[in-house]
Amino acid sequence: MEGSKNVAKRLLLVDDEPAIIKGLKFSLEQDGYEIVTAADGAQALEEFQKGGVDLILLDVMLPVMDGIEVCQRIRETSDVPIIMLTAKGEDMDKILGLEYGADDYMTKPFNILEVKARIKTILRRMGAPREREESNTITVHDLSVNQDLRSVTLKGKEVNLTVKEFDMLRLLITNRGKVYNREQLLEALWSNEYNGDLRTVDVHIRRLREKIEPTPSKPEYILTKWGVGYYFTDK
Repeated sequence: MEGSKNVAKRLLLVDDEPAIIKGLKFSLEQDGYEIVTAADGAQALEEFQKGGVDLILLDVMLPVMDGIEVCQRIRETSDVPIIMLTAKGEDMDKILGLEYGADDYMTKPFNILEVKARIKTILRRMGAPREREESNTITVHDLSVNQDLRSVTLKGKEVNLTVKEFDMLRLLITNRGKVYNREQLLEALWSNEYNGDLRTVDVHIRRLREKIEPTPSKPEYILTKWGVGYYFTDK
């Protein structure tokens, strides 16, 4: 059964609409996921702090504390995958969610099959490399990327990246000197999962620079080919 593969995965669903929680919980439990729920931002943080959460589906518009703040607080201590849920259609709301550390977002109303596909993709990316035993580390100057452990260190200190941030860094660093435009990065990292604003790529590039560049305004690793796209230094 498909669900048996996911039996150990624990998902936190956060939404103040009982019908959405009920529908998602029922459907995801059928696939073998363990589900915990929260109806507001404060409760979401309480559930997360209990530990053991593998992925969070987090609504943007929540009582007590909105989803953006919840996401930001979680990112202070954890890189657990977060998929933002929003009823709004404005691109800036979506980008804002990603800017604060979300890995993906979905706009309501959404198709439950698409939700499941997004969850599986993110969990597969998080889990598969850890099953390999041999180390596969790329080091450029003071930056090291371990592809097996999906870990990044800068000057010996660990850097916490989201799933998409790591995937973007790995793509660029394993193809040093190759320039990718926004469309190519969107296709490579999101494939058919996402058909949204190209500015999402810029947001992830900016967040990566903030985390790995000694001076983000004067990047040394992820460089811009003006009018074309982005590339990782080949020097």
